Amino acid sequence: MNILDRIVIDKRKEIIAKKETIPIDFLQKSSMFLQKTNSLAKNIKTGSGIIAEFKRRSPSKQVINDKSSVIDVVKGYEKAGASGISVLGDTKYFGGSMDDLLQARSAVNIPILRKEFIIDPYQIYEAKAFGADVILLIAAILNKDEIIEFSALANKLSLEVLLEIHNEQELIKSDLTYVQMVGVNNRNLKTFEVSLDTSKMLSKLIPNDKIKISESGIRTKEAIIELRKYGFQGFLIGENFMKTEDPVEAAINFLSGLKTEIKSS
Repeated sequence: MNILDRIVIDKRKEIIAKKETIPIDFLQKSSMFLQKTNSLAKNIKTGSGIIAEFKRRSPSKQVINDKSSVIDVVKGYEKAGASGISVLGDTKYFGGSMDDLLQARSAVNIPILRKEFIIDPYQIYEAKAFGADVILLIAAILNKDEIIEFSALANKLSLEVLLEIHNEQELIKSDLTYVQMVGVNNRNLKTFEVSLDTSKMLSKLIPNDKIKISESGIRTKEAIIELRKYGFQGFLIGENFMKTEDPVEAAINFLSGLKTEIKSS
């Protein structure tokens, strides 16, 4: 059993408890449920393409940053020029919470991705109620029918969808009808090894009408310049910023340098 399997088992238990405490009809009464959402796909096309992540810890790296505040970091990410922000909601494995999502939404105007292990429609209503603009669907933990059902529901609620894949098989089984963005996770779920070659290999298989996003292991501006040659427009970066003493300064320096590199390339 890999880490993803363990997370899904715990997530199912968590959702059962949440449904009993806060039912869907209550979520639909949230003030944020009727708010207009922002398009991450559009922002990526017209902006830096960077999706900057707020991330306290991970199963592979344990504690990454348990000192920085959500509001300070996401405000800094927006100031740095990020196209969007990713917020981890899982508590047990990533140290996140739904309150992190709420705080992020209150602090910035750019699109917010709810980074979560979505296995139930309930979580999509929850994402909408807590201010997300985009949801993540992970192909590795969903079947074809679930991908269609969940992405269609998200679109119905005016949420965009980022579908994450790790290999060709996951892409082949996925119906992309209601998916705006396809993300390639460069991390091997079994070994935790990271290789940008995964993105390069899968890039040609992703339909050109979908925004291509590379995730994990992006540490240098040169890596982004290289991945852009393979059609990638979006780049999800978390640990590279969060592992520093000042994630905001790291993001500002990175995006400023990236802008210069792109102009000169």
